[in-house]
Amino acid sequence: MALFQSSTRDIPTAPPVPRHIAIIMDGNGRWAKQRFLPRVVGHQRGVETVREVVKACRNLEVEYLTLFAFSSENWRRPAEEVSFLMDLFLKMLEREVSKLHENNIRLKIIGDRSRFDDKLNRHIIEAELLTQHNTALTLTVAANYGGRWDMLQAVQAMMQARPELSSAFNEEDFTPYLSMYYAPEPDLFIRTGGEQRMSNFLLWQCAYTELYFTDTLWPAFDEAALHLAIQFYQSRERRFGRTSAQLDEASEQLAQKGSGNA
Repeated sequence: MALFQSSTRDIPTAPPVPRHIAIIMDGNGRWAKQRFLPRVVGHQRGVETVREVVKACRNLEVEYLTLFAFSSENWRRPAEEVSFLMDLFLKMLEREVSKLHENNIRLKIIGDRSRFDDKLNRHIIEAELLTQHNTALTLTVAANYGGRWDMLQAVQAMMQARPELSSAFNEEDFTPYLSMYYAPEPDLFIRTGGEQRMSNFLLWQCAYTELYFTDTLWPAFDEAALHLAIQFYQSRERRFGRTSAQLDEASEQLAQKGSGNA
């Protein structure tokens, strides 16, 4: 049985502060180019933004924060940039995991790890083990991740574990094998940098997620920008297939039930 509600099977709750925020951190290279700096400087500055956003989410009591760090398509970038990003990822694990642990933050890494070297894979395993029991915030970093890959690997894992489902299976059978089986579907999706597309990120999980696009480049995205995104989310009417009239009726019933219990 699924651990969390499905937006296509159930009517999930819509908390005033997103329970789960997913972010595509776009614009590092352009931020650096605007300042006549190498692209790698933008990636370095982007790590500082990660620290600030993680801290802000923890203070807001967001339960899950998922960051798209490196897509399965990013291997197409120049070799020297890919190498730098892998090295930066390793350094982040070496330097930041102890701080995450001290702040009661759990770290999860999702994606195809087969292309990572042994040293990076070892640090990933150690980081996840160290922080596995932390409860203040679950920070997920998607690295060498793609939404289509996620669904394909989930089907393969499910068929291996439960071959009796080969002729027919449903959403409840399938979702426990997705990379983010441990988290609810994102309430809010943020993409920085001005682009307005999903770029193969959490395709299954974002079926009813509120989508927020901003021109702000990731290195310039700060706590104030995060609050603007949350204000946008709070302005949305989350119907999950229902009409506005049905929402109003449900709100009235809830208010009446509350007054009756007073």
